[in-house]
Amino acid sequence: MSPNMSPNMSPNMSPNMSPNMSPNMSPNMSPNMSPTALSPGERGETQRVGFGEGTYFNAGPARIAQWMVTLDYCRELGVPLEVFVNGNAAAYVLTAGMRGPARVRTARADAYGYISELLAKATDAGALDTRLTEGDKERLLDFLSHFGDIGASHSYAGGERRGYRVNPGVGTGTDLGPPPPLADVLSARLGRVLTMDAGYEQAMPMFQPVGGMDAIVRALAARVGAARIRTGTRVTKIMNRPGGVEVTVEGGSSLRADYCVAALPPHLLAKIPGNLGADVQSALATPVPLSAGKLGLEYGRRWWEVEDRIYGGATETDLDIGHIWYPSYGFHGERGLVVGYYNTAQDAEAYDRLRHRERLRRALVQGAKVHGRAYAKGILASVSVAWRRQPHIEGAWVRWPSMSGFSLLQRPAGRVYFAGDWLTHLIAWQAGAFESARKVVTELHHRVLKER
Repeated sequence: MSPNMSPNMSPNMSPNMSPNMSPNMSPNMSPNMSPTALSPGERGETQRVGFGEGTYFNAGPARIAQWMVTLDYCRELGVPLEVFVNGNAAAYVLTAGMRGPARVRTARADAYGYISELLAKATDAGALDTRLTEGDKERLLDFLSHFGDIGASHSYAGGERRGYRVNPGVGTGTDLGPPPPLADVLSARLGRVLTMDAGYEQAMPMFQPVGGMDAIVRALAARVGAARIRTGTRVTKIMNRPGGVEVTVEGGSSLRADYCVAALPPHLLAKIPGNLGADVQSALATPVPLSAGKLGLEYGRRWWEVEDRIYGGATETDLDIGHIWYPSYGFHGERGLVVGYYNTAQDAEAYDRLRHRERLRRALVQGAKVHGRAYAKGILASVSVAWRRQPHIEGAWVRWPSMSGFSLLQRPAGRVYFAGDWLTHLIAWQAGAFESARKVVTELHHRVLKER
């Protein structure tokens, strides 16, 4: 373990936004809160959480892919898991090119259907004869007939994949009718919103710790020993010394050890004085911190289950709220928490500058474009987090504009090692932090053995 490099959480240690949380991350819902935009230098405001028992908010990481090493740690540490619904056909999509929100299943059926029709007709017309044999064409057409539900006619006419206005039961159900014209489907620019969960890191099934992502952090701390972990200790200098490392902390005291594992984000490490070398400081300053934000909305009634029949998953939009996430736990409970926005880059920066009440108001206006006026009703509590504004992190994750310095920081600077998701190809994932830590600990172990 490194000397505690930060009194607050990292993006790899998401907060469980329960009533017993740290005051560092609480939302104040006072109606007298000023709507004035925050200047870049302001620390922001204190928010105080008022969530009910059992309600939590993963303000940072929230899901784990089944191939990630994070699951191995959960198994070893005894952290119970449950399924995180990362994709839901019953959720919505909404883009600027659409006339209104549509269910994911409806938008996907129309996109796949028309694409299949176009490709099938091009095949029938001989447009692919130079690429395909007769056997290839036959197999392609068979695939398209199923993929797009276009049948033997090779024409898309809608069907049950689009969904129903009234679900079938005793009766046959009332379908949605014919699909919109092809031009409307193309205008919707659905490529990104329909393929989010196709990525290797996003494919179902995904998982989450029961009770919130910080269950992993608590289990790790318990295994290491809480008494061995110091929080609230801000580092002000890192110096390689003969035979060891000296880390100075705020107030002037210092910690001495044989080695140091520095796990702060690189843009913060780059600002800490020391004797790590100009090339190392330059490499640390290369990654660019990025913005991301989330809004947690606790409702007194799980209306998305009752009225929209949505159980987990996310609505994908090109609005500045990005995504609306529905909870993957507590089904049929009384209360529930919806992530009212999960946005990044410029969209997140626009919310970063606002106080909580203004973030909330703006997000509710945007969310109403999907769910109507009811979206703003029945909210019991809310909290918003802008990671660029969080002290001791100042960013959700980083982007390497060039890989210059990446390899250098994989090696120690004297007796100081660097670790974090930003030194892997799993940036912004807990798995990246774990992989980096395992690498450093292994290298440090071998070095100590050689130096004995």
